[in-house]
Amino acid sequence: MFSANAQAEEPIALLAFGDSLTAGYGLPQDQAFPQVLERRLADMGRNVKVRNGGVSGDTSAGGRARLDWMLEPRPDAVILELGANDALRGLPPEQLHDNLAAILQRLQDARIPVLLAGMMAPRNLGPEYVKAFDLVYPKLSREFDVPLYPFFLGPVLRRDGLTLADGLHPNAEGVKMVVEGILPDVLKLLDTAKAAKAPGPERVSQ
Repeated sequence: MFSANAQAEEPIALLAFGDSLTAGYGLPQDQAFPQVLERRLADMGRNVKVRNGGVSGDTSAGGRARLDWMLEPRPDAVILELGANDALRGLPPEQLHDNLAAILQRLQDARIPVLLAGMMAPRNLGPEYVKAFDLVYPKLSREFDVPLYPFFLGPVLRRDGLTLADGLHPNAEGVKMVVEGILPDVLKLLDTAKAAKAPGPERVSQ
């Protein structure tokens, strides 16, 4: 059980930073990924405010360009979900890597814990592109020593009834499945963020 003091603590500020998959394309705002995640965390007794930093159509370059103003106010942790539109437009995987690397570096410089949400390229783009694209995320995870959730859309992939008519974006039920899939990794991220917010030993009363 959570104590009254725990419930009264300042909430962890979590920024969900991404594209239409984060923004909640085609859905009422209260059914978008950040809002569903926040409610799910509240059900678990977690005091977390999840800010929707999704912009439909955003590429990794777009996310890189708007990152600084998304960090005001400063979040305690970030879920980084970008790259789907890079793949849909056939943009170079090297460009995806460089943009996401710049974002991760900025977050590390600011000492903000991050969970990298991976993407996979559509299989019809050819084996060379698919391989290069899919490898970007594990490579970044190693380079920046950040946790990786391998595939954001994994829980709804090739499952009937979980996407909108476009076959790409999760519907309301699909968003719930996405939240459940990523939830264990988000909990670890929140624990890291909470530890980073805790007062140092010199500030703790004996």
